[in-house]
Amino acid sequence: MGACMRQRLLAGIVACLLYLYCVNPVSAAETVHFWSADGHTNLVGYLFLPSGRGPHPAVILLHGRAGAYSSLAQGVYNADTLSKRHKFWGEFWASHGYVALLVDSFGPRGYWQGFPKHSYASRPSEVSEQTVRPLDAYGALAYVQSRADIMTNRVGLQGWSNGGMTALVTMSTRAPGIPPPALDKGFRAALVFYPGCGMEAVQGSYAPYAPLLLFVALADEEVSPVRCEHLAQRVRTAGGPLELITYPGAEHNFDDPSASKQRHPANASARQDAVQRAEQFFGEQLK
Repeated sequence: MGACMRQRLLAGIVACLLYLYCVNPVSAAETVHFWSADGHTNLVGYLFLPSGRGPHPAVILLHGRAGAYSSLAQGVYNADTLSKRHKFWGEFWASHGYVALLVDSFGPRGYWQGFPKHSYASRPSEVSEQTVRPLDAYGALAYVQSRADIMTNRVGLQGWSNGGMTALVTMSTRAPGIPPPALDKGFRAALVFYPGCGMEAVQGSYAPYAPLLLFVALADEEVSPVRCEHLAQRVRTAGGPLELITYPGAEHNFDDPSASKQRHPANASARQDAVQRAEQFFGEQLK
């Protein structure tokens, strides 16, 4: 099959998935509150619920450095002003039979608007993706596992950029918030989109305790794809459960559904492929 034909076939498959998402509408996100595993931060989350009684598998969603909300929120931070990307993925998973919970780590700590590009070195320690946000992820896990409509041993994790960095740390056998004896009660699998892979927490003998699917944009203007390729090689050489997908020409935030991002052909192609792979991966790991 020629490259052109494969691309058309892929586009057709993703179009079908997006059609099913559109014709199986889900309810508006429900606002919920739960405690971080840090023991003192009451987090806000946005719950996207599928139809049917369940129990359902679940996906915890971790936002990037820009936070959970649209840049047009104008001081109103709630379920109605979530970014297009977070709304898309939350509704996408709900339309496919998952409970999806988007965790806002920044707002409850006073950083509702998130952080600008290239501000990593100046961000406060109370939102660290290495020591704090993994505790939020495990707080969210405890919350969904307490619900009667959730399959408690079928919970996945998905993170973007800074949230992807959080996901890498969260899935580590050395993750804060979950001691090794409790790893069997942790996340079943994770999707990690364009993270920064130079963190201390993923250096050395980093090992994920469950399967990871890592998406890297090779024209990423915010983080180094080369570092992620090196990380993936180390993990795979050590026998770790990590699969790396790379997208030539794609940029950071390539799955953002906004027109400004999707008019770039490499981003559009990467988004189509990633949506398909993500659905298949969680279908295999969580269902």
